[in-house]
Amino acid sequence: MPRMKRTVKDSVFTSLFKDTKYILQLYKSLHLEDDATEEKDIELLTLTNVLVDDLYNDLGFSVKGRLIVLVEAQSTFSVNLSLRMLYYITATLQDYGNEKDWNTFAKKGINVPDAVFYIIYSGEEKVPDTLRLSGLGFGKTRMEVEVRVLRGDIADKNDIVWQYVRFCKIADEERRKSGPTVETVKVIIDRCIEENVLADFLESRRKEVEDIMVVLYDEKKLQGLYVKSVREESRAEGREEGISAMVATLKELSLERDFAKQKLMQRFDLTPEAAAAKVEQYWN
Repeated sequence: MPRMKRTVKDSVFTSLFKDTKYILQLYKSLHLEDDATEEKDIELLTLTNVLVDDLYNDLGFSVKGRLIVLVEAQSTFSVNLSLRMLYYITATLQDYGNEKDWNTFAKKGINVPDAVFYIIYSGEEKVPDTLRLSGLGFGKTRMEVEVRVLRGDIADKNDIVWQYVRFCKIADEERRKSGPTVETVKVIIDRCIEENVLADFLESRRKEVEDIMVVLYDEKKLQGLYVKSVREESRAEGREEGISAMVATLKELSLERDFAKQKLMQRFDLTPEAAAAKVEQYWN
């Protein structure tokens, strides 16, 4: 039976910031000094290995190839968030360097972009404004990662950080009041639009947002089905049959094509182009 997702806030964050229109709004709210950057200057770099235990982050993007911004949304606090950002930037730079054909063995130096890190925090616990790798339980390490914590307590209600945090508060309030039902999802969206919270996003994509906020399977069952699909494709006769079986199962689970491409690349050591071609071949 359909019900509201436990991870509804993460799902909306991910969907919202797939669109460079909203990424630009976020960037400009964090970097007021930059009034020249346009939507065309934004490149999405989010690590998208989800559902299984691979590394992924909520949002990563580059600005004009000179700056990488990593943002994670959290409703619970952990002193380890700065260490996780270190993992994210390492993996992001590896992917970015592969895309740009960086040769780390060359004599000529590589122009590595600068990087900044943010946590959008929607919980109730009192948290510091900044997290540092060297200062939160990591002893005397000389490595440093500095993460700015954004709590959404920004005066300007037009700010997209404030709006996302307010969306999280509304979602929590309505879930506690009415439970994780499909009707609760509709109430959350209606209330947000009425309060002008992410209203443009929610109004223009209402059906899409409702769908991503609702789960049709028990989440543990969904993970079990994925594991089962991997085992089945492993037993399939031949590489091509295995690829076909994996794509078919991931489509049946209503997962995205980009996710299927990532899984094919990992499982069968395919190039991005080859994986994309296989997804298109077997998806329909």
